[in-house]
Amino acid sequence: MGSSLKFALGAVWGKDLPSGEVLSSLKSRVLSAFHDLVNRKDPSWLGWMDLPDQEVDGVMEAADWLRGFDAFVQVGIGGSALGNLMLHQALIGDIEMKTAKPCFYLADNPDPMKLQEMWKDLEGRRFALVGVSKSGSTAETTSQFMWFLDKLKGSYDSVLLITDPEGGIFRKFVNETGCRSLPLRSDVGGRYSVLSPVGLLSAAALGIPVDQLLEGARAMRDGLISQGDFDRNPAMRLAACHLYHEISQRPMAVMMPYSSRLERFSEWFAQLWGESLGKEGRGTTPIRALGAIDQHSQVQLYMEGPDDKFFTIIDVAFPQDVAIPQASSEALKSLDYLAGKGLGEMLRKEAMATASALAGAGRPVMWIQMERLDPRSLGELIFFYQFTTAITGLAMGVNPFDQPGVEQGKRYTYGLMGRPGFEEEAERAERAFDVISSEVL
Repeated sequence: MGSSLKFALGAVWGKDLPSGEVLSSLKSRVLSAFHDLVNRKDPSWLGWMDLPDQEVDGVMEAADWLRGFDAFVQVGIGGSALGNLMLHQALIGDIEMKTAKPCFYLADNPDPMKLQEMWKDLEGRRFALVGVSKSGSTAETTSQFMWFLDKLKGSYDSVLLITDPEGGIFRKFVNETGCRSLPLRSDVGGRYSVLSPVGLLSAAALGIPVDQLLEGARAMRDGLISQGDFDRNPAMRLAACHLYHEISQRPMAVMMPYSSRLERFSEWFAQLWGESLGKEGRGTTPIRALGAIDQHSQVQLYMEGPDDKFFTIIDVAFPQDVAIPQASSEALKSLDYLAGKGLGEMLRKEAMATASALAGAGRPVMWIQMERLDPRSLGELIFFYQFTTAITGLAMGVNPFDQPGVEQGKRYTYGLMGRPGFEEEAERAERAFDVISSEVL
């Protein structure tokens, strides 16, 4: 496919290879899902497939505007937040982000302690407020938006909203105040929105070349769509593996990159996977892990605990390495076998060792090799998992683009917080909670 990603599938089945009949059924279901997706059988939620082709002039102009502030706060949650953190960590790094100009703050969880900590940093500085919500009715987002808006003391010139271009509370606010806005397509769901202005604006403001992100996503999309041969298409092959492990009582999918820069990629993946597939009693639970840290906290369970997980290990080639020096004392002489080798080299060998140990124990393992971690390759990885998730959901027979379970919790929150029209939802929530809290020790 000409990608910087390489997919190794030699150990994806684990110790129990599917029979020819089962494999044929898996292949048929995945191929059908692939064709439904590529032919846009239901286009209502497929705007994310067009995002790699979008013009980014509006995003770049807004990013230039943000760079005129000391800091900016993005208010959003779930798909309106996780993708930003993932892009920043992967392409800038956690340490460098602390000194980035402008400073970036994310108001996602409505935790008053976190909000007050942010305000301690922000008070007295000139900051912009970016609100992200398709409708503007998400309680966690709008409550924090209102709090920061109050701190701006009516300065709508410092506000930008990323929202539906036509309807919703946030769009009404834009029309009323004349504040800046960027459109969030109605056919792009939150967890598929990282390559829209939702993720691109903050990335561009912080200096990430978003055109290269889109270039990588476009290359991956075109390569996957053009390769209709099941045996040569890694997204179809991986979807079939996940489907097989789900029906084979392996209800967990472990994502384990061997780079600290991809820790938040696992968080982003967890929402994409869990919210897309967890419906009608189907789906597998995403598990976030980080190599080599979780070799010392989880691999014991992975190796000798229940055989109920499908593992994906991502190995990353580091552009620069840090050499391990010679031992400086007699007590450390036994460690001289490490001298002259690189820490990155060791981390990659650890990834290989973990994958080999898991496969040797009969556990199913998918190996992804990233030749580099840069905007283009990250764009490839993002689109690959969006595409794979969509195919897997369709092959399972669920809609990978809605989230009815999330909506029920939202309705209960509206009712409990006193939103007009949701009184019955408040009563249902209170009755349910009475049962939960009926026995207190």
